[in-house]
Amino acid sequence: MKQRSKILVWLHGFVLLVVIALAVYGIARGQAPTAAQPGVNDKTATPATSTTNDPPDRAKFDELRKAGFDALLNLDYEEAQRKFRELARSFPDHPAGTQCLAASLWLKTLNQSRRLQSGLYNSESFYAKNEDKVDPALVAQFRELTRTAKQLAEARLKKNARDTEALYFLGLTQGLKASFEAAVERRFIAALRDGSDAVDKHREVLKLDPNYTDARLTIGLYDYILGGLPFLVRAPAGLMGYRGSKKRGLATLEQVARAGTWARDDAKVLLITLYKRERRFTDALKITRELAALYPRNYLFKLETADALVSQAALERKANNTAAAETYEREAFGIFDALLHERNPRDTATHQLDLIHYQYGSVLFTAGQTERAAQEFLAAAAAPGAEASQATLARLRAAQALDLAGKRKDAVAQYQAVLARPNVYDSQDEAKQGLREPYHIKTEQKKQDDEN
Repeated sequence: MKQRSKILVWLHGFVLLVVIALAVYGIARGQAPTAAQPGVNDKTATPATSTTNDPPDRAKFDELRKAGFDALLNLDYEEAQRKFRELARSFPDHPAGTQCLAASLWLKTLNQSRRLQSGLYNSESFYAKNEDKVDPALVAQFRELTRTAKQLAEARLKKNARDTEALYFLGLTQGLKASFEAAVERRFIAALRDGSDAVDKHREVLKLDPNYTDARLTIGLYDYILGGLPFLVRAPAGLMGYRGSKKRGLATLEQVARAGTWARDDAKVLLITLYKRERRFTDALKITRELAALYPRNYLFKLETADALVSQAALERKANNTAAAETYEREAFGIFDALLHERNPRDTATHQLDLIHYQYGSVLFTAGQTERAAQEFLAAAAAPGAEASQATLARLRAAQALDLAGKRKDAVAQYQAVLARPNVYDSQDEAKQGLREPYHIKTEQKKQDDEN
């Protein structure tokens, strides 16, 4: 039973890796017919003739789309939605405007609920039935936008079945629906179905135009996931024709990161997550630093950098490279200290101190500084405007850190505080376990083994 539970959690985690990683920092935007980038083989660029039924003013179309996604990647959701509404008004027969509006709405919701944390989706408690609820009006708005985007793409395909741009956006819409079904509605079978449909649509794009590099994004990720399935799942999946390769999947995503047009940064975001899963933390660091420089207002890339630094530090400590480990840790802690002292009113980070304190606590916990970690978790729970679920999880993690620090009385008080709050992600079950016996290093190691 435990093995079955672990496999199901692993599968659910990878479903969400597929559908959420595509959404977290900006859904892939469709490939514009531009010249090849410097240093990129000309064959990787999509020729202007490959996309049929182009908008009448392609320059304006691309300008609005780029401006919207630049804003989105800088966490400026209002500006992004303004640009996408203009895109939808200016090109009412194209699916891009409504698809991008749906993506920005979804990302804004994830950000407000502090769900732009990759670690959340690796925990078995995420799949509990007592998750926090989402505004039904938002659900209705999202469904209407994705329905309209799908209808517009299908209408173009009825006129021209070889319209690669329409087919591409149809795949994007299906992937976006899958992310919503998995993370909000917990409909994992529906998410798998729509996610698989998105991959199929993008394979069709490549049959029509093998140079449509951006379409390889979903395919590369899908390949990686199938190649990483546990044997008990991979064997029957192979008999049904579902085969993959982690190595090939990574190579495909790296190709998009190098040679993609609109999807280049999206591929890099996915590679951050996958490199961390492969324990290639220095490779992840190269990307997080690059994206943090490109999008300075997106503090999430800085948080990802700090996480990779501490993870690499842990590897260095295991190899007895203490000096190197301390260097990585100092840089990571410095990132958090800088974020917590920034007070730019236009910086979204100043409105999410709870998340910054929480992530700081997490890296301190990983570094073995449990008492400092507890202080940061408690600061996250007490931060002005702290999101309710985030505050509950912060108190739970504070209790566990306090147990590891030998402060049992303080830990018990925090476990009791969790029980007094609404139950989210099975937090109360973990708190009850913590009251029965102190949280200890074996518990933490088992948790990490289950998540890996």
